[in-house]
Amino acid sequence: MAMVLSANERRDYIYRYVHENRVAQYDALAALINVSHMTIRRDVRILEQEGKVQRVNGGIKLCELLHQELPYQEKSYLNHKLKKELGRCALQRIAEGTIIYLDAGTTTFEIARAIPANFHLTVVTNDFSITQLLMSNPAIDLFHVGGRVDKRNYSCVGLSAANFIKALNIDLAFISASSWDMTHGISTPYEGKAVVKQTVISLANKNILISDSSKYGKYGFYTVCPLNGVDEIITDSVSGECRQSLMALNAPKITFVDIFREESHYEKRK
Repeated sequence: MAMVLSANERRDYIYRYVHENRVAQYDALAALINVSHMTIRRDVRILEQEGKVQRVNGGIKLCELLHQELPYQEKSYLNHKLKKELGRCALQRIAEGTIIYLDAGTTTFEIARAIPANFHLTVVTNDFSITQLLMSNPAIDLFHVGGRVDKRNYSCVGLSAANFIKALNIDLAFISASSWDMTHGISTPYEGKAVVKQTVISLANKNILISDSSKYGKYGFYTVCPLNGVDEIITDSVSGECRQSLMALNAPKITFVDIFREESHYEKRK
């Protein structure tokens, strides 16, 4: 049975598809949604006017300037296997008995999922999904930062959240990112998120950016910090552009997670 979508649903579908596949051809979109090329082009024109995509030869790609993130639930379906491997890799950095910060995001959620039930740890987070998950782990001393609720991303953001964090001593912070590149560093479309990330990075003894390479090459309106403002980047080697750019950096340390071999392989560059 062919899917029948409203105009808004079609545009949401196209935007999600481009997020997951980096580029989208008109032919593929028309076949997937079962509409005409004219309808696809009309939807693309609106998405382009909203600043979400830009046209390329025969199709579209995401704009480098990220105006809006996908909602949390939609992001959770993208690159899920890869995010699990990134989470497993991150767990190797965590020493029992330490205080860690897990930034809001679907990749940091996978770090939380990887924590063993008997692993004693203090976890600070601004993410409601992470909080709910770790509630059932008796070995975790759990803190949620509070503040203004970002319903779209299931998290707390803004100055209230940042002010709570300022009173804490954090050993290790895992920072998420929807957009990062060589020129703009880590960035976000939202001021409230930027304030929280900047505060954590300024206080934690060690900071690790954890993000899959599909986020690389984009930037948001608000800069968080340059890439060398963190101590390590954990990402994947799917994007050749991302890998090549990061290999040219002297700092920070880079760890690539490769899920396309029979077993996961962690490749580090100091």
